[in-house]
Amino acid sequence: MLRLLVLALISLPALALAESPMTGAEFEAQLTGKTMTYAEAGQVYGIEQYLPGRQVVWAFSGEECRKGTWYEQGPAICFIYEDNPDPQCWLFFQRADGLKAHFIGDPEGTELSAVDESTQPLSCAGPDLGV
Repeated sequence: MLRLLVLALISLPALALAESPMTGAEFEAQLTGKTMTYAEAGQVYGIEQYLPGRQVVWAFSGEECRKGTWYEQGPAICFIYEDNPDPQCWLFFQRADGLKAHFIGDPEGTELSAVDESTQPLSCAGPDLGV
């Protein structure tokens, strides 16, 4: 019995790798109309609002909003923002403990977790706002 438990625990990382990332259609159906707050290692990383037509508004924690778009590229969901033409590609997974995102090409293995979900628009501060 102990051997079976050890084998099961050893195989858990392999099972996680075998899961399939969300497709573009799944991503669009699940997130359009929502504003998601993401955290890394328990600290808020940023907030993204998913608009119709694959449009997004993103803000790193404490920074100004950036408009962008997303598209599907293979198993990845890639984002291009108005201030950066380089695609930022992620694998998104819907797990029992919530939505997770893995940045592609990051040797550190950045994983973001969705920690809040809202239907309210992202509140954007900017240099042209205020008195």
